[in-house]
Amino acid sequence: MQVTVSPVVSNVAEQALIPVNDLARADYGVVSRAIDGVVRSARFVLGEQVAGFEAEFAAFVGVDEVIGVASGTDALELACRAVMPAGRDLVVTAANAGGYSMTAARRAGFRLGFADVDESTHLLTPSTVTAVLNERVGVVVVTHLYGRAADVPGIKSVCDLLGIAVVEDCAQAIGARLPEGMVGSLGDAAAFSFYPTKNLGAVGDGGAVATNSAEVAHHVRMFRQYGWDGKYRIGIDGGRNSRLDEIQAAVLRARLPLVDGWNLRRREILSRYAAASSSDVQVLGVWDESDVCHLGVVVSRGRQALVDHLSQRGIQTDVHYPVPDHRQKAFLSEYGSVDLPVTERLAEQVLSLPLFPELREDEIERVCDALREFSL
Repeated sequence: MQVTVSPVVSNVAEQALIPVNDLARADYGVVSRAIDGVVRSARFVLGEQVAGFEAEFAAFVGVDEVIGVASGTDALELACRAVMPAGRDLVVTAANAGGYSMTAARRAGFRLGFADVDESTHLLTPSTVTAVLNERVGVVVVTHLYGRAADVPGIKSVCDLLGIAVVEDCAQAIGARLPEGMVGSLGDAAAFSFYPTKNLGAVGDGGAVATNSAEVAHHVRMFRQYGWDGKYRIGIDGGRNSRLDEIQAAVLRARLPLVDGWNLRRREILSRYAAASSSDVQVLGVWDESDVCHLGVVVSRGRQALVDHLSQRGIQTDVHYPVPDHRQKAFLSEYGSVDLPVTERLAEQVLSLPLFPELREDEIERVCDALREFSL
């Protein structure tokens, strides 16, 4: 394969690197005030900030209940525990989303199955899920990958007929919306992450489970605090210490009103990348309310050539995610025989570009120029 690129202009090497993300550029004034308020209150665990955030985030997502927990992975685990039907023990998920669903399912003690993804969307679909369902499947975890809303209503219509629960992984898709509603309101339960790089990020780890089921919410609240149904009284097995703390909740409350604006900026940047891209780079995105553009992912059959081309122009890139779950070294003995041809092919072609709301105009133009110049 021969790669043709335009010459690098002489001053590019002297320009600052354009990072994939840069948390230092965020405005932390509102964050500092939120933290200061918690410190002055001297209430640090399961206080008024957590309760306030749970109510406000439930209204934002459009669900009856939100339960704050310590991380997005905890949220996935506890959601799967809470919705798994009696007598079943198998969780089906995609293998192209970083291993988080796999980690959560295994930690809960469940068996794991994988479904392939759609070639164009990189997401689970009703047809890819249907192909792997059986009588032991109790939960399907649907990841809204890269910030793009998957067809949860379609997948749920298949699963409902078989008594299978659907858990949405919304870690990358806070604020994405389908005609049927906001992601997080479409399944039996949903898991959110507030890791600092997310579209709505805390200043540490944090997560939440969202649901319209009072029973699921009740079980998750018990699970997050030792399985208690009263102080020091364990009423359910599988409990752990997984509580969203007051500082993170206060930060999230302060930032929640800003997330829609940040998402609009992400869409604008990614749409500009798409308009500038050559035919040898496919920008993955739809640029409407169903996509919050958490990551600026492109697909190229000449990925390494594209990485080198961008690196020469001072543009950082990353790969989300280079190794599919079923090909991870730690699990080859269990899942090495699993065949997911689309997932495996895409893992060799995806690349993430710089994408965050604080990118400067000159940086966006540098990325666009580099994409225009690239050809195989």
